[in-house]
Amino acid sequence: MYYDHYQFWGMHFGWWIIWMLFLFWIFFTPYSIPGQKSKKETPIDILNKRLASGQIDKEEYEEKKKMLEK
Repeated sequence: MYYDHYQFWGMHFGWWIIWMLFLFWIFFTPYSIPGQKSKKETPIDILNKRLASGQIDKEEYEEKKKMLEK
């Protein structure tokens, strides 16, 4: 068979596509890194956690919540 200087070009092109898909999958698919926060906490979330842990009482919670909602 005679392939000129385009020897198996289709297979080379196929491997390029496979490698590009593989690299896209590695770098652009979302995944979580262990020990990293998945979302940023909002001030209301922090306030709720402080109330649940007993760091602040209900009156202080209501006051700060009103201030944050403004």
